[in-house]
This record gives sequence, C-alpha cells and structure tokens, in this order.
Amino acid sequence: MSSPLSHPLVRTFLSSVERRTAALPAVRREELLEDLREEIAAALADDPAQNLAGGFTEGPAEGFAEHPTEHPADHLTDRPAEGPGTDGGAAVGVGEGRVRRVLDWIGTPEEIAADALAEESGSLPPEPENVGGTWLTLGLAVLPVPLCLVPGVGIPLGLVAALGALVRLWRSAPWVRREKRQATLFVLSPLVTVPVLAAALSLAFDGISAAAFVASLLMALTLPVIGAARLARSAARLRERAGQGAGR
Repeated sequence: MSSPLSHPLVRTFLSSVERRTAALPAVRREELLEDLREEIAAALADDPAQNLAGGFTEGPAEGFAEHPTEHPADHLTDRPAEGPGTDGGAAVGVGEGRVRRVLDWIGTPEEIAADALAEESGSLPPEPENVGGTWLTLGLAVLPVPLCLVPGVGIPLGLVAALGALVRLWRSAPWVRREKRQATLFVLSPLVTVPVLAAALSLAFDGISAAAFVASLLMALTLPVIGAARLARSAARLRERAGQGAGR
C-alpha cells in the first residue's frame, strides 16, 4: 500500500517548499517538511465531508487505522473505484481533487516559505518592490567608488552615496535581514580595500601614482558590484514569484 505522501501533487508541493526554504538551517527546514508531511497525511486520512464543512481535524477518522479499506472517503466522487488497477490503499484511492483541496487548505509553498523565513529571521517576510526603486538602491551601492575619481569633491560624494545606499537598503522590502547584512559589508568594503590595495601598490612600485590609485579603486569596486548583483537576482526572483502568485 502506497503512502498518501507519494501522490505526485504532494511530492511537487513538498519539493517546492524545500526549494523556497533553502535559506533555512538544514535542521529547521527538515522539521518544517516533517510537520507538513504529518499534516498532509492526517488531512488526507480524515473525513472529507468534515473537511469541507468545518476544517480539517488533527488526525485520521476514527476506525480508519483498524479498517483501512473502509475509509470515509470511499464514497467520494473524485476517488477512483477499486478494481484490478487499485489495491484499496490510501494513496491509490485519493483523488486529485481531494489532494488539491488539502494542499489549498494548508497554504501555498510561497506562503509557507515566507512565514518560515520570517520566523527564522525575526523580521517581516520580504516583499517585491518596483524595478526602479531596486535599481536606485543598487546604483547607490556601487557609486561610492567611481565618485572617488571626481577631483576635489569625490570622496565626500562617495560617502554620501554609500550612506544613501545603506538607508535605502535597510528600508527596502525585497531582501531579508541576512542579505542586508551581507550587502552592507560589500558597500562598506572599499573603506578597507582601497587603502590596503593602495599601500600594496605603492610598495610594489616605489610610491603611489595616479594610475596605481585608479587601479586600486577599480579592484575595490569588485565587492560592491558582486553584492549588487546578488541583491538584483534576489529581488528579481521575488518579483517573479509574486507575478506567478498573482497569475494563479
């Protein structure tokens, strides 16, 4: 007898939740998946008439454990009749319509993952924002280093741009706290990398030159660009998921 969890819709549902919660610690993610498995199995074993009328109960219908072939769902219209191609088991007898109702009641993978991530981070779940707002934040994040090349006012302008990037970053919705912490390190990294690179180049070439200073700035730009690219991908994935959810 196959398990109800072997139904293709259930496997797809659990796989989607697992992918969307990849940021969770492995132990926490497995606990979440195990809770979902137990909840789905209990709901599929419960009385469907009761499910539709007043919500699912926490366990299987009474008597089902003793008489598995006399499940209350035997007379559901979306349950295929027993015959040569069935064994009367729960997984074989559960119709697709009933499985969909159970999964809809539990929630979408997006909702479950968002709640789990919010609980883990202790913050609100990320929300999509317009593309223009995201690119403004990312542009400010990479501007400080190029602005340092502006004669006279470059360094003050770079510091203002960095401050603006951090303010927008921490007030923006598309990223979780972990991503914001990492991005903050990337934005501020030139404060360390530029002096270090400039000192290394000055030692290598017996003194710092304009060309060596520009080279150190370009090399220091690598980390902010990497951080901005990661944030851009994360925001794009969030917008894509939001679009898919709205299209359902």
